Amino acid sequence: MYVGALTLDILLGDVRSLKQKRSVVRPLIAELQRRYPSIAVAETGHLDLHRRAEVGLAVVSSSAGNCNEVMDACERMVAFRPEIELLSARHRLYNDED
Repeated sequence: MYVGALTLDILLGDVRSLKQKRSVVRPLIAELQRRYPSIAVAETGHLDLHRRAEVGLAVVSSSAGNCNEVMDACERMVAFRPEIELLSARHRLYNDED
């Protein structure tokens, strides 16, 4: 069993309040969950900043390759959103021996 964890640090475009931030981050999380129903995803950091967000997601699979494919696809989907600038992405892969 493999567990993949992906942490995305993103900079939001023209956002001036936490309410506007929610209007960008919530649809992003919903789109990730819709496209990849096997992942768990949530806003995990920078909760009090209105132009920054950290989104974390996890995927469980029987193969390391599948975990990496799903995490790469999620990263690409976020990176290609025009209203978001992806600052960093951190991939971690755990297996049952860790």
